[in-house]
Amino acid sequence: MGALRITLFGKLCLWGCDGQLLVGFDARKLQELLCYLLLYRDHPYPREVLASLLWGDCSTEQSKKYLRQTLWQLQSTIERQGEPINGRLLRVEPDWVTLDSQADLWLDVAVFEQALAPVQNTRGRDLDFEKVQMLQCAVKLYQGDLLEGWYQDWCLYERERLQNIYLTMLDKLMGYCEAHHEYETGIEYGTRILLFDRAREHTHRRLMRIHYLAGNRTAALRQYRRCVVALEEELAVKPAKQTTALHEQICADRLDSATLQSLYDTRTVDAAPDALPEVLGRLAQLQELLIGVQQAVQHGIQAVEGALKGRANANRSNR
Repeated sequence: MGALRITLFGKLCLWGCDGQLLVGFDARKLQELLCYLLLYRDHPYPREVLASLLWGDCSTEQSKKYLRQTLWQLQSTIERQGEPINGRLLRVEPDWVTLDSQADLWLDVAVFEQALAPVQNTRGRDLDFEKVQMLQCAVKLYQGDLLEGWYQDWCLYERERLQNIYLTMLDKLMGYCEAHHEYETGIEYGTRILLFDRAREHTHRRLMRIHYLAGNRTAALRQYRRCVVALEEELAVKPAKQTTALHEQICADRLDSATLQSLYDTRTVDAAPDALPEVLGRLAQLQELLIGVQQAVQHGIQAVEGALKGRANANRSNR
């Protein structure tokens, strides 16, 4: 753990290396400047841009003065904590300001974002145990939306972006749980997704499937009803054909778990582009299976018709 620990999910908090909450960061503009530089930590920013962003209703000269004062206040407040920070938190130059890459710092948003990179193009069902643990740790960091209660344009944009990353992680974990028969945990992840987006139809379908595979057909059917209501109330639309088809098969209790899994895998939302040949192969196999079933049914019909015709002919002969 670094000398300075900062969390941005939920409420802004700063802790020292001893685990004690740091004080003196109550000034709102100080918080805004710090959080903006933390979120956009990989880029240096011209002073004029930062001044205009935070004090846009002031003159250029006045906004630059406020920026100088806030930068000094931020650095001084951190130094007064007596924390053994390597160098300074910020690099402040005559025309530019940026987060110092050498600062001894732990940031929840940075750790959260880094967890997605190694699994970006990996389907949930294909994750290994190490990557699953990494994602599980990452989603635990999401203790609330980014800087709850803040409504600046840049904050709203980042809040939505990070929330989408969170939902993507949950999607992948849900896919892993389904493939590895960890149904209860998969249902928990799916429920968390719907708390953020109750009309997320593919999550409803996956929950229907997981409930069914877990042996709870009633829960699967109830999930479909929740899906119908959410789509109507949120978007004024009806479920997609594949959702309706899944519901009908569950109603008839005619789903084979292996076939069901194969069908879903061809539509998985987190499939990487390079997985398309594999998807095409599964579709071809499924097509062959359906053709075989169709042929078997046709042969059965012909056999029954032949037997009935033979019986009718025999009856006529006996007369």
